[in-house]
Amino acid sequence: MSGIPSTQGGPDISPREEPRQPARRSERMQASRTSQAFAHLANAASHAAGRAVTFALAAGVVIVWAISGPLFGFSDTWQLVINTGTTVVTFLMVFLIQSSQNRDSAAIQVKLDEIIRNGTVGNSFIGIEHLTEEELEELREKCERRAKEAQENAAQRHRDARHAKRRAKHAAA
Repeated sequence: MSGIPSTQGGPDISPREEPRQPARRSERMQASRTSQAFAHLANAASHAAGRAVTFALAAGVVIVWAISGPLFGFSDTWQLVINTGTTVVTFLMVFLIQSSQNRDSAAIQVKLDEIIRNGTVGNSFIGIEHLTEEELEELREKCERRAKEAQENAAQRHRDARHAKRRAKHAAA
């Protein structure tokens, strides 16, 4: 079976090649300690931030801050505490969320590429995430045209089959 070249410049792959078992840690590309530490921290923070108890804790902090307003005379310092706290947390969460999103997106892309590679969909779709927006739009339009043509062809085949059935029925009578 001849291989089909990957659009990402990788090795030739066969469309029906059996998926390989995941490589052991020693066989995988080793990430730097800093990268591993950040990924671990980002995962832990993402999981913690998405829990109901974390939301309740954050809401509790805001409620305590609001209740403490009269004690501090609603001073500028009192307002600065919440503004600074929320700004710092928001700033850090942007990076954690983006890291999580990047990882999830890359994992989904790898899974989709494997499905396409092993399925009946053309291998030409592997790597399209690297195209420009204009190229993606052009590809989307081409796919929509093909889908519309396929629907029209299916409808025509259905009509033809009905007419053939009627002719056969009339010819038999």
